[in-house]
Amino acid sequence: MDTSDHHSLTTLFEQLGLPSSNKDIAAFIRDHHLLEGQRLPDAPFWTPAQATFLAEALNRDADWAVQVDELATSLAK
Repeated sequence: MDTSDHHSLTTLFEQLGLPSSNKDIAAFIRDHHLLEGQRLPDAPFWTPAQATFLAEALNRDADWAVQVDELATSLAK
């Protein structure tokens, strides 16, 4: 698990075990969307481990919360 203080969408994708190049992130955001009112961890495209990580990041206002919020905003568009 990454415990460094500097997080970005790239490091979030790495933490989630997803391809993390700018091209990969853009494709993920293009291909995945949240339904209106859907919480990011509740989206059907996460593995159980990924969903748990995202939920904990938000619930605990963890170091990753800013990047998780950024991803949720990108997927809600």
